[in-house]
Amino acid sequence: MLDATMTQQLKTYLANLREPVELVASLGDDEKSAQTRELLEEIAALHDLVSASFDGSDARKPSFIIRRGSDAEKWVRFAGLPMGHEFTSLVLALLWAGGHPPKVDADLLEQVRGLEGDFNFEMYFSLSCHNCPDVVQALTLLALENSRVTATLIEGGTFQDEVEARDVMAVPATFLNGEPFYNGKLELAEILAKIDTASEAKAAEKLAAKDPFEVLVIGGGPAGAATAIYTARKGFRTGVAAERFGGQLHDTLGIENLPGTPYTEGPKLAGELKRHVGEYDIDLMDLAKAVKLVPAKQEGGLHTVELGNGASLKARSLILATGARWRNLGVPGEAEYRNKGVAYCPHCDGPLFKGKRIAVIGGGNSGVEAAIDLAGVVGHVTLIEFDSKLRADEVLQAKLRSMANVEIITNGQTTEILGAEGKVNGLRLKDRESGDERTIELEGVFVQIGLVPNTEWLEESGLELTKHGEIATDEEGRTNLPGVFGAGDVTDVPYKQIVVAMGEGSKAGLSAFDYLIRTEPADEIAQAA
Repeated sequence: MLDATMTQQLKTYLANLREPVELVASLGDDEKSAQTRELLEEIAALHDLVSASFDGSDARKPSFIIRRGSDAEKWVRFAGLPMGHEFTSLVLALLWAGGHPPKVDADLLEQVRGLEGDFNFEMYFSLSCHNCPDVVQALTLLALENSRVTATLIEGGTFQDEVEARDVMAVPATFLNGEPFYNGKLELAEILAKIDTASEAKAAEKLAAKDPFEVLVIGGGPAGAATAIYTARKGFRTGVAAERFGGQLHDTLGIENLPGTPYTEGPKLAGELKRHVGEYDIDLMDLAKAVKLVPAKQEGGLHTVELGNGASLKARSLILATGARWRNLGVPGEAEYRNKGVAYCPHCDGPLFKGKRIAVIGGGNSGVEAAIDLAGVVGHVTLIEFDSKLRADEVLQAKLRSMANVEIITNGQTTEILGAEGKVNGLRLKDRESGDERTIELEGVFVQIGLVPNTEWLEESGLELTKHGEIATDEEGRTNLPGVFGAGDVTDVPYKQIVVAMGEGSKAGLSAFDYLIRTEPADEIAQAA
Protein backbone atom coordinates (compact mmCIF):
# COMPACT_ATOMS: atom_id res chain seq x y z
CA MET A 1 0.00 0.00 0.00
CA LEU A 2 2.91 2.35 0.72
CA ASP A 3 5.48 3.15 -1.94
CA ALA A 4 9.15 3.57 -1.07
CA THR A 5 8.89 7.33 -0.58
CA MET A 6 5.83 7.14 1.67
CA THR A 7 7.41 4.30 3.66
CA GLN A 8 10.57 6.29 4.32
CA GLN A 9 8.60 9.41 5.25
CA LEU A 10 6.40 7.49 7.65
CA LYS A 11 9.39 5.76 9.23
CA THR A 12 10.97 9.16 9.85
CA TYR A 13 7.80 10.50 11.44
CA LEU A 14 7.31 7.44 13.65
CA ALA A 15 10.73 8.05 15.18
CA ASN A 16 8.93 10.76 17.21
CA LEU A 17 6.76 8.24 19.06
CA ARG A 18 7.08 8.36 22.84
CA GLU A 19 4.70 5.59 23.89
CA PRO A 20 3.01 2.51 22.39
CA VAL A 21 0.32 2.81 19.72
CA GLU A 22 -2.19 0.05 19.11
CA LEU A 23 -3.96 -0.54 15.79
CA VAL A 24 -7.05 -2.74 16.02
CA ALA A 25 -8.83 -3.62 12.78
CA SER A 26 -12.28 -4.96 11.97
CA LEU A 27 -12.10 -6.63 8.56
CA GLY A 28 -14.28 -8.50 6.11
CA ASP A 29 -13.48 -10.65 3.08
CA ASP A 30 -13.49 -7.80 0.55
CA GLU A 31 -10.57 -6.22 -1.30
CA LYS A 32 -10.65 -3.02 0.79
CA SER A 33 -10.28 -5.12 3.94
CA ALA A 34 -7.27 -6.89 2.44
CA GLN A 35 -5.74 -3.51 1.59
CA THR A 36 -6.41 -2.28 5.12
CA ARG A 37 -4.65 -5.32 6.61
CA GLU A 38 -1.69 -4.74 4.29
CA LEU A 39 -1.48 -1.07 5.25
CA LEU A 40 -1.60 -1.72 9.00
CA GLU A 41 0.99 -4.51 8.79
CA GLU A 42 3.30 -2.18 6.86
CA ILE A 43 2.88 0.57 9.46
CA ALA A 44 3.47 -1.81 12.41
CA ALA A 45 6.66 -3.09 10.79
CA LEU A 46 8.17 0.40 10.80
CA HIS A 47 8.44 0.89 14.58
CA ASP A 48 8.62 -1.32 17.67
CA LEU A 49 6.12 0.87 19.52
CA VAL A 50 3.36 0.18 16.95
CA SER A 51 1.36 -3.05 17.09
CA ALA A 52 -1.45 -4.27 14.82
CA SER A 53 -4.18 -6.77 15.58
CA PHE A 54 -7.13 -7.90 13.46
CA ASP A 55 -9.69 -9.12 15.97
CA GLY A 56 -11.91 -6.04 16.07
CA SER A 57 -15.69 -6.46 16.01
CA ASP A 58 -16.91 -3.12 14.69
CA ALA A 59 -19.87 -3.30 12.29
CA ARG A 60 -18.07 -1.13 9.73
CA LYS A 61 -15.67 -3.30 7.77
CA PRO A 62 -13.01 -2.39 6.94
CA SER A 63 -12.26 -0.07 9.84
CA PHE A 64 -9.55 0.28 12.46
CA ILE A 65 -8.93 2.21 15.62
CA ILE A 66 -5.75 3.99 16.63
CA ARG A 67 -5.42 4.16 20.39
CA ARG A 68 -2.91 5.10 23.03
CA GLY A 69 -1.23 2.10 24.57
CA SER A 70 -1.19 3.88 27.91
CA ASP A 71 -4.88 4.88 27.84
CA ALA A 72 -7.22 2.58 25.92
CA GLU A 73 -10.12 5.01 26.40
CA LYS A 74 -8.52 7.49 24.02
CA TRP A 75 -8.94 6.35 20.44
CA VAL A 76 -10.01 7.40 16.97
CA ARG A 77 -11.53 5.14 14.29
CA PHE A 78 -10.98 5.27 10.55
CA ALA A 79 -13.58 3.46 8.43
CA GLY A 80 -12.15 2.86 4.97
CA LEU A 81 -8.64 3.72 3.87
CA PRO A 82 -7.34 7.19 4.84
CA MET A 83 -5.15 7.69 1.80
CA GLY A 84 -5.05 10.56 -0.73
CA HIS A 85 -5.56 13.87 1.05
CA GLU A 86 -6.09 11.96 4.31
CA PHE A 87 -2.70 10.22 4.51
CA THR A 88 -1.37 13.19 6.49
CA SER A 89 -4.32 12.78 8.88
CA LEU A 90 -3.35 9.15 9.40
CA VAL A 91 0.26 10.11 10.16
CA LEU A 92 -0.82 12.77 12.67
CA ALA A 93 -3.20 10.34 14.38
CA LEU A 94 -0.33 7.89 14.87
CA LEU A 95 1.97 10.61 16.23
CA TRP A 96 -0.62 12.08 18.60
CA ALA A 97 -1.64 8.65 19.88
CA GLY A 98 2.04 7.95 20.48
CA GLY A 99 2.51 10.98 22.69
CA HIS A 100 4.04 13.40 20.18
CA PRO A 101 2.70 16.85 21.15
CA PRO A 102 0.35 18.46 18.61
CA LYS A 103 1.25 21.88 17.21
CA VAL A 104 -1.86 23.53 18.63
CA ASP A 105 -2.31 26.67 20.69
CA ALA A 106 -1.89 25.75 24.36
CA ASP A 107 -5.16 27.44 25.32
CA LEU A 108 -7.09 25.41 22.73
CA LEU A 109 -5.49 22.18 23.91
CA GLU A 110 -6.40 22.96 27.51
CA GLN A 111 -9.96 23.71 26.37
CA VAL A 112 -10.13 20.30 24.65
CA ARG A 113 -8.97 18.48 27.76
CA GLY A 114 -11.43 20.36 29.95
CA LEU A 115 -14.53 19.65 27.86
CA GLU A 116 -17.42 18.29 29.88
CA GLY A 117 -20.07 16.03 28.39
CA ASP A 118 -20.05 13.07 26.02
CA PHE A 119 -19.46 13.74 22.34
CA ASN A 120 -19.73 10.96 19.77
CA PHE A 121 -18.66 12.31 16.37
CA GLU A 122 -19.07 10.63 12.99
CA MET A 123 -17.66 12.40 9.96
CA TYR A 124 -17.79 11.51 6.25
CA PHE A 125 -14.96 12.47 3.91
CA SER A 126 -13.86 11.84 0.34
CA LEU A 127 -10.27 11.17 -0.66
CA SER A 128 -10.29 14.08 -3.11
CA CYS A 129 -11.71 16.60 -0.62
CA HIS A 130 -9.14 19.26 0.26
CA ASN A 131 -11.35 20.66 3.04
CA CYS A 132 -11.86 17.34 4.81
CA PRO A 133 -8.41 16.88 6.41
CA ASP A 134 -8.89 19.88 8.71
CA VAL A 135 -12.08 18.36 10.11
CA VAL A 136 -10.58 14.86 10.31
CA GLN A 137 -7.54 16.16 12.18
CA ALA A 138 -9.56 18.35 14.55
CA LEU A 139 -11.85 15.46 15.52
CA THR A 140 -8.86 13.14 15.85
CA LEU A 141 -7.21 15.52 18.28
CA LEU A 142 -10.41 15.88 20.29
CA ALA A 143 -10.75 12.10 20.63
CA LEU A 144 -7.10 11.46 21.52
CA GLU A 145 -6.98 14.24 24.13
CA ASN A 146 -10.33 13.69 25.85
CA SER A 147 -11.69 10.24 26.67
CA ARG A 148 -15.28 11.54 26.63
CA VAL A 149 -14.96 12.32 22.92
CA THR A 150 -15.06 9.61 20.26
CA ALA A 151 -14.51 10.15 16.54
CA THR A 152 -15.29 7.80 13.67
CA LEU A 153 -13.98 9.09 10.35
CA ILE A 154 -15.65 7.45 7.37
CA GLU A 155 -14.47 7.36 3.75
CA GLY A 156 -17.73 7.83 1.89
CA GLY A 157 -16.71 5.94 -1.25
CA THR A 158 -16.23 2.73 0.75
CA PHE A 159 -19.53 3.09 2.59
CA GLN A 160 -21.73 4.35 -0.24
CA ASP A 161 -24.90 2.67 1.09
CA GLU A 162 -24.44 4.39 4.44
CA VAL A 163 -23.82 7.73 2.74
CA GLU A 164 -27.06 7.42 0.78
CA ALA A 165 -29.05 6.21 3.79
CA ARG A 166 -27.99 9.29 5.78
CA ASP A 167 -28.53 11.64 2.82
CA VAL A 168 -24.88 12.75 2.76
CA MET A 169 -24.48 14.65 -0.50
CA ALA A 170 -21.68 17.04 0.45
CA VAL A 171 -18.49 16.58 2.43
CA PRO A 172 -17.10 17.14 4.95
CA ALA A 173 -20.30 16.05 6.71
CA THR A 174 -20.18 15.75 10.50
CA PHE A 175 -22.70 14.15 12.85
CA LEU A 176 -22.73 14.51 16.64
CA ASN A 177 -24.45 11.91 18.82
CA GLY A 178 -26.28 10.60 15.77
CA GLU A 179 -27.64 13.96 14.60
CA PRO A 180 -26.38 16.28 11.81
CA PHE A 181 -23.82 18.69 13.30
CA TYR A 182 -22.27 20.61 10.39
CA ASN A 183 -21.69 20.39 6.64
CA GLY A 184 -18.45 21.98 5.57
CA LYS A 185 -14.97 22.76 6.78
CA LEU A 186 -14.43 23.28 10.50
CA GLU A 187 -11.19 23.81 12.34
CA LEU A 188 -10.60 22.84 15.95
CA ALA A 189 -11.40 26.28 17.36
CA GLU A 190 -14.68 26.37 15.41
CA ILE A 191 -15.76 22.97 16.72
CA LEU A 192 -14.94 24.01 20.27
CA ALA A 193 -16.93 27.22 19.80
CA LYS A 194 -19.96 25.10 18.89
CA ILE A 195 -19.75 22.53 21.68
CA ASP A 196 -18.18 24.52 24.52
CA THR A 197 -20.89 26.94 25.59
CA ALA A 198 -18.50 29.12 27.59
CA SER A 199 -15.95 29.57 24.80
CA GLU A 200 -17.54 32.59 23.09
CA ALA A 201 -17.72 34.64 26.28
CA LYS A 202 -14.09 33.80 27.09
CA ALA A 203 -12.97 34.81 23.59
CA ALA A 204 -14.89 38.09 23.76
CA GLU A 205 -13.38 38.97 27.14
CA LYS A 206 -9.88 38.29 25.82
CA LEU A 207 -10.39 40.42 22.69
CA ALA A 208 -12.03 43.31 24.52
CA ALA A 209 -8.97 43.67 26.75
CA LYS A 210 -6.63 44.47 23.84
CA ASP A 211 -5.11 47.93 23.51
CA PRO A 212 -5.85 49.98 20.36
CA PHE A 213 -3.88 48.96 17.28
CA GLU A 214 -2.05 51.30 14.95
CA VAL A 215 -3.18 49.09 12.05
CA LEU A 216 -6.09 46.68 12.24
CA VAL A 217 -6.72 44.41 9.25
CA ILE A 218 -10.21 42.96 8.94
CA GLY A 219 -9.92 39.76 6.88
CA GLY A 220 -7.25 37.10 6.58
CA GLY A 221 -7.12 36.19 2.90
CA PRO A 222 -4.22 36.99 0.55
CA ALA A 223 -4.95 40.74 0.71
CA GLY A 224 -5.21 40.87 4.49
CA ALA A 225 -2.09 38.78 5.02
CA ALA A 226 -0.06 40.94 2.62
CA THR A 227 -1.20 44.13 4.35
CA ALA A 228 -0.28 42.83 7.80
CA ILE A 229 3.19 41.76 6.70
CA TYR A 230 3.89 45.16 5.16
CA THR A 231 2.69 47.21 8.13
CA ALA A 232 4.41 44.97 10.68
CA ARG A 233 7.67 45.37 8.78
CA LYS A 234 7.22 49.13 9.10
CA GLY A 235 7.17 48.73 12.87
CA PHE A 236 3.49 49.46 13.47
CA ARG A 237 1.46 47.51 16.01
CA THR A 238 -0.66 45.36 13.71
CA GLY A 239 -3.63 43.12 14.34
CA VAL A 240 -5.55 40.82 11.99
CA ALA A 241 -9.16 39.95 12.82
CA ALA A 242 -10.40 37.22 10.47
CA GLU A 243 -13.56 35.17 10.41
CA ARG A 244 -11.47 32.41 8.79
CA PHE A 245 -7.79 33.04 8.13
CA GLY A 246 -7.02 32.08 4.54
CA GLY A 247 -10.48 32.99 3.26
CA GLN A 248 -11.41 31.58 -0.14
CA LEU A 249 -8.04 29.86 -0.42
CA HIS A 250 -9.48 27.02 1.63
CA ASP A 251 -12.04 26.44 -1.14
CA THR A 252 -9.51 26.59 -3.99
CA LEU A 253 -7.66 23.53 -5.21
CA GLY A 254 -5.14 23.93 -8.01
CA ILE A 255 -3.41 27.33 -8.36
CA GLU A 256 -1.25 27.60 -11.46
CA ASN A 257 -1.15 31.35 -12.17
CA LEU A 258 0.76 32.68 -9.14
CA PRO A 259 4.02 34.00 -10.65
CA GLY A 260 7.05 32.15 -9.35
CA THR A 261 4.92 29.26 -8.10
CA PRO A 262 4.08 26.91 -11.00
CA TYR A 263 1.60 24.94 -8.87
CA THR A 264 0.20 25.02 -5.37
CA GLU A 265 -3.11 24.36 -3.67
CA GLY A 266 -5.28 26.82 -1.77
CA PRO A 267 -5.12 25.25 1.71
CA LYS A 268 -1.34 24.90 1.38
CA LEU A 269 -0.98 28.54 0.38
CA ALA A 270 -3.22 29.57 3.29
CA GLY A 271 -0.93 27.68 5.63
CA GLU A 272 2.15 29.33 4.15
CA LEU A 273 0.59 32.78 4.56
CA LYS A 274 -0.23 31.98 8.18
CA ARG A 275 3.37 30.90 8.83
CA HIS A 276 4.66 34.07 7.15
CA VAL A 277 2.38 36.26 9.26
CA GLY A 278 3.55 34.34 12.31
CA GLU A 279 7.15 35.40 11.70
CA TYR A 280 6.23 38.97 12.66
CA ASP A 281 4.80 40.56 15.79
CA ILE A 282 1.27 40.44 14.40
CA ASP A 283 -1.71 39.79 16.66
CA LEU A 284 -3.74 37.22 14.68
CA MET A 285 -7.32 36.88 15.92
CA ASP A 286 -9.05 34.04 14.10
CA LEU A 287 -12.80 33.30 14.26
CA ALA A 288 -13.36 37.02 14.79
CA LYS A 289 -16.30 38.09 12.64
CA ALA A 290 -16.77 41.83 12.15
CA VAL A 291 -20.41 42.95 12.36
CA LYS A 292 -20.22 46.74 12.59
CA LEU A 293 -17.82 49.61 11.81
CA VAL A 294 -17.96 52.82 13.84
CA PRO A 295 -15.61 55.31 12.14
CA ALA A 296 -13.48 57.73 14.14
CA LYS A 297 -15.22 61.00 15.02
CA GLN A 298 -12.25 63.00 13.73
CA GLU A 299 -9.22 62.44 11.53
CA GLY A 300 -6.47 60.76 13.51
CA GLY A 301 -8.97 59.26 15.95
CA LEU A 302 -9.78 55.66 16.75
CA HIS A 303 -12.02 53.55 14.55
CA THR A 304 -14.06 50.85 16.29
CA VAL A 305 -14.91 47.44 14.88
CA GLU A 306 -17.58 45.48 16.72
CA LEU A 307 -17.38 41.68 16.55
CA GLY A 308 -20.06 39.04 16.54
CA ASN A 309 -19.10 37.76 20.00
CA GLY A 310 -19.75 41.17 21.56
CA ALA A 311 -16.15 42.38 21.77
CA SER A 312 -14.85 45.57 20.13
CA LEU A 313 -11.43 46.39 18.68
CA LYS A 314 -10.03 49.88 18.12
CA ALA A 315 -7.37 51.14 15.73
CA ARG A 316 -5.91 54.33 14.25
CA SER A 317 -6.12 52.86 10.76
CA LEU A 318 -8.18 50.07 9.25
CA ILE A 319 -7.65 47.91 6.18
CA LEU A 320 -10.88 46.20 5.13
CA ALA A 321 -10.08 42.95 3.31
CA THR A 322 -13.09 40.77 4.04
CA GLY A 323 -13.10 39.22 0.56
CA ALA A 324 -16.08 37.68 -1.16
CA ARG A 325 -18.15 34.50 -1.17
CA TRP A 326 -19.74 32.30 -3.79
CA ARG A 327 -22.74 33.91 -5.46
CA ASN A 328 -26.03 32.04 -5.14
CA LEU A 329 -28.34 31.45 -8.08
CA GLY A 330 -31.26 32.85 -6.15
CA VAL A 331 -33.81 30.51 -7.70
CA PRO A 332 -36.48 28.36 -6.05
CA GLY A 333 -35.06 25.10 -4.72
CA GLU A 334 -31.47 26.28 -4.28
CA ALA A 335 -31.63 26.90 -0.53
CA GLU A 336 -33.97 23.98 0.07
CA TYR A 337 -31.61 21.46 -1.54
CA ARG A 338 -28.26 22.90 -0.44
CA ASN A 339 -26.03 19.97 0.55
CA LYS A 340 -28.78 17.70 -0.77
CA GLY A 341 -27.67 17.92 -4.37
CA VAL A 342 -26.87 21.64 -4.63
CA ALA A 343 -23.13 22.08 -4.11
CA TYR A 344 -20.44 24.71 -4.55
CA CYS A 345 -17.19 22.71 -4.23
CA PRO A 346 -16.66 20.22 -7.09
CA HIS A 347 -13.41 18.87 -5.67
CA CYS A 348 -14.98 18.08 -2.30
CA ASP A 349 -18.35 16.74 -3.35
CA GLY A 350 -17.73 15.38 -6.85
CA PRO A 351 -16.94 11.80 -5.68
CA LEU A 352 -20.35 11.59 -4.03
CA PHE A 353 -21.95 11.87 -7.49
CA LYS A 354 -19.95 9.07 -9.11
CA GLY A 355 -21.74 7.78 -12.18
CA LYS A 356 -24.62 10.26 -11.81
CA ARG A 357 -25.92 13.09 -13.97
CA ILE A 358 -25.07 16.59 -12.79
CA ALA A 359 -25.12 20.19 -14.01
CA VAL A 360 -22.56 22.96 -13.60
CA ILE A 361 -23.95 26.49 -13.66
CA GLY A 362 -21.44 29.01 -14.99
CA GLY A 363 -19.21 29.26 -18.07
CA GLY A 364 -16.26 31.20 -16.66
CA ASN A 365 -12.95 29.61 -15.70
CA SER A 366 -14.33 28.26 -12.42
CA GLY A 367 -17.34 26.67 -14.06
CA VAL A 368 -15.46 25.12 -16.96
CA GLU A 369 -12.70 23.82 -14.67
CA ALA A 370 -15.37 22.31 -12.43
CA ALA A 371 -17.06 20.64 -15.41
CA ILE A 372 -13.75 19.19 -16.61
CA ASP A 373 -12.93 17.76 -13.18
CA LEU A 374 -16.42 16.37 -12.65
CA ALA A 375 -16.60 14.78 -16.10
CA GLY A 376 -13.90 12.33 -14.99
CA VAL A 377 -16.01 11.19 -12.04
CA VAL A 378 -19.72 11.53 -12.81
CA GLY A 379 -21.78 9.94 -15.54
CA HIS A 380 -22.73 13.10 -17.43
CA VAL A 381 -22.18 16.85 -17.09
CA THR A 382 -24.45 19.58 -18.46
CA LEU A 383 -22.68 22.95 -18.41
CA ILE A 384 -25.13 25.87 -18.43
CA GLU A 385 -24.00 29.42 -19.27
CA PHE A 386 -26.34 32.41 -19.06
CA ASP A 387 -24.43 34.35 -21.75
CA SER A 388 -24.38 33.57 -25.47
CA LYS A 389 -20.87 32.08 -25.20
CA LEU A 390 -18.51 30.65 -22.63
CA ARG A 391 -16.16 33.12 -20.95
CA ALA A 392 -13.45 30.69 -19.85
CA ASP A 393 -9.93 30.64 -21.30
CA GLU A 394 -9.79 29.01 -24.74
CA VAL A 395 -7.49 26.23 -23.55
CA LEU A 396 -10.09 25.21 -20.96
CA GLN A 397 -12.94 25.40 -23.46
CA ALA A 398 -11.06 23.18 -25.89
CA LYS A 399 -10.47 20.56 -23.23
CA LEU A 400 -14.11 20.64 -22.16
CA ARG A 401 -15.40 20.26 -25.72
CA SER A 402 -13.19 17.19 -26.20
CA MET A 403 -14.97 15.27 -23.44
CA ALA A 404 -17.62 12.82 -24.60
CA ASN A 405 -19.90 13.00 -21.56
CA VAL A 406 -20.37 16.78 -21.53
CA GLU A 407 -23.20 18.88 -22.98
CA ILE A 408 -22.73 22.66 -23.24
CA ILE A 409 -25.77 24.95 -23.15
CA THR A 410 -25.45 28.69 -23.74
CA ASN A 411 -28.17 31.32 -23.37
CA GLY A 412 -29.48 29.11 -20.60
CA GLN A 413 -31.31 30.57 -17.62
CA THR A 414 -31.84 28.22 -14.68
CA THR A 415 -35.26 29.08 -13.27
CA GLU A 416 -35.74 26.39 -10.62
CA ILE A 417 -33.97 23.49 -8.97
CA LEU A 418 -36.29 20.52 -8.60
CA GLY A 419 -36.30 17.73 -6.07
CA ALA A 420 -38.25 15.10 -4.21
CA GLU A 421 -37.83 13.28 -0.89
CA GLY A 422 -35.18 15.78 0.18
CA LYS A 423 -32.89 15.38 -2.83
CA VAL A 424 -32.31 17.14 -6.14
CA ASN A 425 -33.80 15.34 -9.13
CA GLY A 426 -33.65 17.97 -11.85
CA LEU A 427 -33.68 21.60 -12.86
CA ARG A 428 -35.86 23.79 -15.03
CA LEU A 429 -34.12 25.74 -17.79
CA LYS A 430 -35.22 28.56 -20.08
CA ASP A 431 -33.63 29.38 -23.46
CA ARG A 432 -33.05 33.14 -23.36
CA GLU A 433 -33.28 33.46 -27.17
CA SER A 434 -36.33 31.36 -27.99
CA GLY A 435 -38.07 31.45 -24.63
CA ASP A 436 -38.46 27.67 -24.75
CA GLU A 437 -38.37 25.84 -21.43
CA ARG A 438 -37.16 22.35 -20.66
CA THR A 439 -36.59 20.15 -17.63
CA ILE A 440 -33.30 18.29 -17.21
CA GLU A 441 -33.26 15.20 -15.01
CA LEU A 442 -30.17 15.03 -12.83
CA GLU A 443 -28.99 14.43 -9.29
CA GLY A 444 -26.61 17.29 -8.60
CA VAL A 445 -26.15 20.99 -9.36
CA PHE A 446 -22.78 22.71 -8.89
CA VAL A 447 -23.06 26.51 -8.79
CA GLN A 448 -20.05 28.45 -10.13
CA ILE A 449 -21.32 31.93 -11.05
CA GLY A 450 -18.93 34.35 -9.42
CA LEU A 451 -18.62 36.20 -6.15
CA VAL A 452 -20.47 38.54 -3.79
CA PRO A 453 -18.43 41.01 -1.65
CA ASN A 454 -18.68 40.60 2.11
CA THR A 455 -19.80 44.14 2.88
CA GLU A 456 -23.26 43.82 4.46
CA TRP A 457 -21.79 44.76 7.84
CA LEU A 458 -20.58 48.08 6.38
CA GLU A 459 -23.87 49.36 4.95
CA GLU A 460 -24.61 51.76 7.83
CA SER A 461 -21.03 52.88 8.46
CA GLY A 462 -20.90 55.80 6.07
CA LEU A 463 -18.37 53.95 3.91
CA GLU A 464 -18.96 54.41 0.19
CA LEU A 465 -19.99 51.23 -1.63
CA THR A 466 -20.56 50.70 -5.34
CA LYS A 467 -23.88 49.58 -6.79
CA HIS A 468 -22.48 46.02 -6.66
CA GLY A 469 -21.77 46.33 -2.93
CA GLU A 470 -18.00 46.61 -3.33
CA ILE A 471 -15.89 49.06 -1.30
CA ALA A 472 -15.06 52.07 -3.47
CA THR A 473 -11.32 52.79 -3.38
CA ASP A 474 -8.92 55.11 -5.19
CA GLU A 475 -5.61 54.18 -6.80
CA GLU A 476 -3.95 54.01 -3.36
CA GLY A 477 -6.60 51.87 -1.70
CA ARG A 478 -8.13 54.78 0.22
CA THR A 479 -11.85 54.93 0.93
CA ASN A 480 -13.99 58.01 1.58
CA LEU A 481 -13.27 57.65 5.33
CA PRO A 482 -9.89 59.00 6.52
CA GLY A 483 -7.69 56.23 7.83
CA VAL A 484 -9.83 53.45 6.34
CA PHE A 485 -8.50 51.49 3.35
CA GLY A 486 -9.80 48.62 1.26
CA ALA A 487 -7.98 45.73 -0.41
CA GLY A 488 -8.72 42.59 -2.39
CA ASP A 489 -11.92 41.01 -3.67
CA VAL A 490 -14.13 43.11 -1.39
CA THR A 491 -13.22 46.28 -3.33
CA ASP A 492 -14.06 47.61 -6.78
CA VAL A 493 -10.60 46.75 -8.10
CA PRO A 494 -11.04 44.66 -11.28
CA TYR A 495 -9.80 41.10 -11.70
CA LYS A 496 -10.47 39.02 -8.61
CA GLN A 497 -7.24 37.05 -8.54
CA ILE A 498 -4.93 35.92 -5.74
CA VAL A 499 -1.92 37.80 -7.08
CA VAL A 500 -4.00 40.96 -7.55
CA ALA A 501 -5.31 40.71 -3.98
CA MET A 502 -1.77 40.34 -2.64
CA GLY A 503 -0.65 43.41 -4.56
CA GLU A 504 -3.65 45.46 -3.46
CA GLY A 505 -3.09 44.40 0.14
CA SER A 506 0.55 45.46 0.00
CA LYS A 507 -0.46 48.79 -1.52
CA ALA A 508 -3.10 49.38 1.17
CA GLY A 509 -0.52 48.63 3.85
CA LEU A 510 1.88 51.18 2.40
CA SER A 511 -0.95 53.72 2.15
CA ALA A 512 -1.81 53.12 5.81
CA PHE A 513 1.84 53.66 6.68
CA ASP A 514 1.80 56.96 4.82
CA TYR A 515 -1.42 57.99 6.58
CA LEU A 516 -0.06 57.18 10.04
CA ILE A 517 3.21 59.08 9.66
CA ARG A 518 1.42 62.15 8.28
CA THR A 519 -1.55 62.26 10.67
CA GLU A 520 -1.33 63.38 14.27
CA PRO A 521 -3.16 61.14 16.74
CA ALA A 522 -6.35 62.70 18.10
CA ASP A 523 -6.84 63.38 21.79
CA GLU A 524 -9.13 60.38 22.19
CA ILE A 525 -6.19 58.03 21.67
CA ALA A 526 -4.33 59.45 24.62
CA GLN A 527 -7.49 59.15 26.70
CA ALA A 528 -8.03 55.54 25.59
CA ALA A 529 -4.47 54.66 26.55
